[in-house]
Amino acid sequence: MTKQELQPDQKEQNVQPVQGEPEGQIKKEPTLPEEIKEAYRKLEKVRNILHTAGNIEVGETPNEVLVEKRAYRLLHYQQLVSKTARTPILIVYALINKSYVLDLQSDKSWIRSLLSQGFDVYLIDWKAPTAADKYVSFDDYVNCYIDDCVEAVIKRTKVEKLTLHGYCMGGTMSAMYTALHQDKVRNLAVIAPVIDGQKDFTVIGNVAKNMDVDKMLHVIGNLQSEQLYALYSTLKPFKQGINKYLNLLQNIDNEEFVDNFLRLEKWLYDTPPIAGETFRQWISDIYKKNLLVKNEMKLSDKIVDLSTIKVPLLNVIADEDHLVSPQCSAPLNDVVSSTDKRIMMFHTGHVGLIASHYSQNNVLPKVGQWLMARSQ
Repeated sequence: MTKQELQPDQKEQNVQPVQGEPEGQIKKEPTLPEEIKEAYRKLEKVRNILHTAGNIEVGETPNEVLVEKRAYRLLHYQQLVSKTARTPILIVYALINKSYVLDLQSDKSWIRSLLSQGFDVYLIDWKAPTAADKYVSFDDYVNCYIDDCVEAVIKRTKVEKLTLHGYCMGGTMSAMYTALHQDKVRNLAVIAPVIDGQKDFTVIGNVAKNMDVDKMLHVIGNLQSEQLYALYSTLKPFKQGINKYLNLLQNIDNEEFVDNFLRLEKWLYDTPPIAGETFRQWISDIYKKNLLVKNEMKLSDKIVDLSTIKVPLLNVIADEDHLVSPQCSAPLNDVVSSTDKRIMMFHTGHVGLIASHYSQNNVLPKVGQWLMARSQ
């Protein structure tokens, strides 16, 4: 029996009388003019909704601003349950896009889940660099800004060490910081960090290895948001372009689908610039020269030697990550000297790892268990 025989024609399945019509009367198929009118209605609704994407609420978990400086805000999130973990968590977000992807909506919030598990959560919310920040470097971000936030959290919580928890580029900076300031870090937990640039086989990895970043720094200064978004749009041109809007059109009357779509769409387009010198180092030192995994990268006059890291390490990776290859993240566990180290690999993508129902049900419970066991 063929597959087609197993699946009767849809017109003959589960035919129900339309409310208000006599029993036995089958609903008429829409005429061509009716189909065109319905398609036009949906298109108009899509157009109107996309114009309001920027107004949708995100990042709604209550928090207070502990410190605000020119480059960042240090946020402290309000406890949802009694705190059971003594060691606070400081989340270091990436310099790309905005940190509210970690708190996109209540049922897909990385931050809210950590709070519900009894952790004390802080986050570095980076501000967009201005033209005057053209020469701000990784040395500034790691040895000044992150260090200031670590000191502020330690002072507030009266602990000697904290858990440093970085995502993507923030995971890379967290590893750098731990190598240089290990006396302040109890645990290092990173998500999709860029470590071995030569093993990043994504489109971004391949493009990065062919960029003239010295010329870019000289000509344009900071990498502007339009250029960064144009780069991202080349990653999955059909899925992230035509296909996602076709899905929106098909589900335009599904309020939950539309709300989810708009929150992610707002985040995707909310792309701040990246400081020029920081971007130059990112491409030249990490992707082209691969200095970080070789323990040869310098921040000012200090060598970032990842092999000096001895604290417990958790490395969370997505096997379908199209922004950071799993092979690029995994070598961190090989180069550090930690005896307590683990890789958790999940069947999802870069954003799905942190902002999805899959993340809530599969990733966060395991990450929380690992952190809790090392936070007392």
